[in-house]
Amino acid sequence: MKVGMAAGLSFQNGNHRHRVVLGKDTRLSGYMIENALVAGFCAAGMDVFLLGPIPTPAVAMLVRSLRADIGVMISASHNPFQDNGIKLFGPDGYKLSDKIEGRIEAMLDKEVELALADSNMLGRAKRVDGVHDRYIEFAKRTLPRSMSLSGLRIVVDCANGAAYKVAPAALWELGAEVVAIHDEPNGLNINEDCGSTSPLSLAKKVHEVRADIGIALDGDADRVVIVDENGSVVDGDQIMALIAQSWHESSRLSGGGVVATVMSNLGLERFLGDRGLALHRTKVGDRYVVEHMRAHGLNIGGEQSGHVIMSDFSTSGDGLVTALQVLACIKRQNKPASEVCRKFEPVPQVLKNVRTSGGRPLESEPVKAAISDAQSKLGDSGRLVIRPSGTEPLIRVMAEGDNPDLVERVVDDIIGAISDQRSAA
Repeated sequence: MKVGMAAGLSFQNGNHRHRVVLGKDTRLSGYMIENALVAGFCAAGMDVFLLGPIPTPAVAMLVRSLRADIGVMISASHNPFQDNGIKLFGPDGYKLSDKIEGRIEAMLDKEVELALADSNMLGRAKRVDGVHDRYIEFAKRTLPRSMSLSGLRIVVDCANGAAYKVAPAALWELGAEVVAIHDEPNGLNINEDCGSTSPLSLAKKVHEVRADIGIALDGDADRVVIVDENGSVVDGDQIMALIAQSWHESSRLSGGGVVATVMSNLGLERFLGDRGLALHRTKVGDRYVVEHMRAHGLNIGGEQSGHVIMSDFSTSGDGLVTALQVLACIKRQNKPASEVCRKFEPVPQVLKNVRTSGGRPLESEPVKAAISDAQSKLGDSGRLVIRPSGTEPLIRVMAEGDNPDLVERVVDDIIGAISDQRSAA
């Protein structure tokens, strides 16, 4: 409720009736958090438009479409149902910067109640009809008007999440034969052994129904991974390579490259480099990718996890729209997904997590020595990325290089050094 109060007060500008659009995914706790946020926003004098379960990119789109002052998505993305969170969008449809989020967080510790609306200026809340149709039409318009998906049999895994209605409907309206799975959310089964983080059941279904392609979204549908007709998974790096090459050949690619994070595979960088395109790397997080895209005039960016941003269409990652771009390439080339979507051979990459119990293990001398030794062993033919998780008490250790045995060994050495520090503590 205090988040609603603070965010509502932060985005009031002028004397007009201020409005907020509020969406959520299918988690059981969404009901509770939604009601608390509504109370906070109304207390701050803002009218609330309730969207119900809807993808995160739809909230980003509807902020602008409905001329709202702020957008809110209640979701913990790909996390299990027990987790939940609040994503905030400004009136331009972009996620808030760290600076603005910090300002809102600082207000939570103050007596925000003192600045709330008078009794006659309280906000109202109402459910908005037709938002699914708006988003479906928006997604369909990202393809050429003449483009049809007829002739394609598509399995779509909705992760029992926010896109369980809109994704199958959009694909069917575009002419595809659609087989939807994990499209029966019950509040507890979001991302449970399904979706983009667990595409095994999708691969089985693709094989079972002899589909041409499988599409796996995550809980709030801002990311996607693809499964080809053989059941092989195509990650975000391959998807970015495919779309970037297609847009480059049609003179649509801006900025001469792609923005990705430090976690993207070295194979993507080499693939782009062979075509005279640059790979710009940022720290992990889609907001940092978007900020770099905006600052340097690039229109494709994303993460290996399948979070792809195409700024020609959207201000955030959009799993459905990304999938439609992949499907468009398949239709144009009239080749199987396995041929179209495999653009490069990934460099061997190992990512392992080690749980921490507080402290600063990365600053200890034994861990620093292990990291330095790993970097010297990898040399110029590999990369090492070590970072704390943003959502869990974990440190993620990733290495890649042309020698898979060496990559595995250096990751294990660093993990061992961090574990030793944890035990000593």
